[in-house]
Amino acid sequence: MTPLTARRRETAVLVGVKTPDASIADLNDGLDELELLTDTAGADTAARLTQNLARIHSATYIGKGKVEQLRKRVEKECADLVVFDDDLTPVQVRNLEKALEAEKNNVKLVDRSGLILDIFASRARSAQAKAQVELAQLTYLRSRLTRAWTHLERQKGGIGMRGPGETQIETDRRLIGRRISVLKDHLEKIDRQRTTQRKGRGDQTRVALVGYTNAGKSTLMNAMAGAGVFAEDRLFATLDATTRQVDLDTNKGILLADTVGFIRKLPHSLVESFKSTLDEVREADLLLHVVDVTHPNAEDHIAVVNETLAELDATDKPTLMVFNKVDALENKGLLDQLEAAHDHAVFISASRGIGLDELRAQTLALVESDYVDRIALLPVSDPKARAHIHSVAEVVEEEFGFASDAFDASADELAVTRLRFRASTKNAPDLDRMLERFGNLRWVGTAQSADLEDESA
Repeated sequence: MTPLTARRRETAVLVGVKTPDASIADLNDGLDELELLTDTAGADTAARLTQNLARIHSATYIGKGKVEQLRKRVEKECADLVVFDDDLTPVQVRNLEKALEAEKNNVKLVDRSGLILDIFASRARSAQAKAQVELAQLTYLRSRLTRAWTHLERQKGGIGMRGPGETQIETDRRLIGRRISVLKDHLEKIDRQRTTQRKGRGDQTRVALVGYTNAGKSTLMNAMAGAGVFAEDRLFATLDATTRQVDLDTNKGILLADTVGFIRKLPHSLVESFKSTLDEVREADLLLHVVDVTHPNAEDHIAVVNETLAELDATDKPTLMVFNKVDALENKGLLDQLEAAHDHAVFISASRGIGLDELRAQTLALVESDYVDRIALLPVSDPKARAHIHSVAEVVEEEFGFASDAFDASADELAVTRLRFRASTKNAPDLDRMLERFGNLRWVGTAQSADLEDESA
């Protein structure tokens, strides 16, 4: 048998524009990241082309002279791909394809969002991720049906076919709209299932790993939970949210969720499409913000993640900054600066297991900062209620005795257990609902109450 040959990597030319609201450093950083994205998508960068403009050219993104320069550079490099650092409008795509003779030279034009979507499509594994990516792609494509469609003339003419008709592109848009509706319905069903699953584990504290793509979230997930999550030194290695149980201490477990990485200029359609996945962030009780401390633009990455969290309405959550890859950091003095700049910070190497004990300790401290003391009386004849309290809370004191006034006046003297236990304030509603489930359980009150009996249920 003839062995399968590896797919040939394509050659790309990158194009970026510097406007007055951005610096040269910003432009170079954006193109560096675009080159990484291009590499992840499966292409090698042969050249970069940049231009200073007061504003992006509405017709061709770059100026007329620069377009001609780009055409010559593409021919010289025999490039298969031209990648633009910003999103292109349909008009810009059409004009650029004509100027670059894209169809004749078999050159593809891709903007930043299109490139990210292509990477997501190649990395999607689960049915949910595939549906989310397809929805984002169709939303992106609907307004960009240009050269990809070669049948844009009016539909069939001749006898019996005259009339206003409709262009093929309008038909395609309508078909895309139908597919988008189907995908949204499908993802809404998945979202409801995920919501039901999250409700089922409402007694446990939920912690979400967030951060810039390739910061090491999946590696950290594997180190803390032994999750077996796919981890690779490439952008967007993980798309699906993975949740695992992690025990920080005896009877102090959390549910740790790994989420998709963020990136600058993340397409809005992706944020919308990945709603059910990003709900792990929205509904988390605590966030672990993982940062690649070795990256020269680490502070910019922090800002991008914070902006995305603001878009998700998740900026008010307790957050622990987790600076990863400290083993590869040359400037150790940077750690002191970061520690001074961030109230809650821990420094680790997820790949080598450095600092993980400190991470667990600080995570537990933030979880316990939300704890509240409660006191309850319950009959020893109802072990289910007592077992439930032990399973969801830290019992700090337990006494056995007799009490006749802890229950209804008609009740005989009953053996009761008096517990003082700690539970997270977020669990208080769940514990209150437990009263309905175990009718014999009675609250006495909170440990801070001056007159506990006045607050009895």
